[in-house]
Amino acid sequence: MASKKALVILAKGAEEMETVIPTDLMRRAGIKVTVAGLTGKDPVQCSRDVVICPDTSLEEARKEGPYDVVVLPGGNLGAQNLSESPAVKDVLKEQESGKRLIAAICAGPTALLAHGICYGSKVTTHPLAKEKMMQGEHYKYSESLVEKDGNLLTSRGPGTSFLFGLKIVETLVGKEVADQVKAPLVLKD
Repeated sequence: MASKKALVILAKGAEEMETVIPTDLMRRAGIKVTVAGLTGKDPVQCSRDVVICPDTSLEEARKEGPYDVVVLPGGNLGAQNLSESPAVKDVLKEQESGKRLIAAICAGPTALLAHGICYGSKVTTHPLAKEKMMQGEHYKYSESLVEKDGNLLTSRGPGTSFLFGLKIVETLVGKEVADQVKAPLVLKD
């Protein structure tokens, strides 16, 4: 079986933990992860001044699609940059129409709202993004740490990055693999 493919879209101002932890967990599970820079291949300054080097540009990464999951990290500025990008809108629309997984964490789900993705779904966000996410009543809100509704997976923030990443792994390659990835992490339940 061909390995699953994931696209993580990295924008300036992204939350580092929400980018790196899910990427790491997916790679541990054997998922082929591409971290794509929204504006190119140059290193990206994240929300806490950690600089992450993307694997490629989003433009290049799109040629390798479709992906089994598209991941949107949070971070206020990062989410705003994702929300304002026509390329992100195109990627998300393709993902939604193909009924493939979309995963967004923290403020990341606000990009779904901005691009009209998965309206009617149950979502969770960072508490500070809840009000924005509920404008227009396009979504049902959940206080869960991780919420999965159909092909949409959302989570709350940096502290839920492990749960979020493991749920992506479980969704793409099964609970057994997710449990194998989790075991050596010494994560508290």
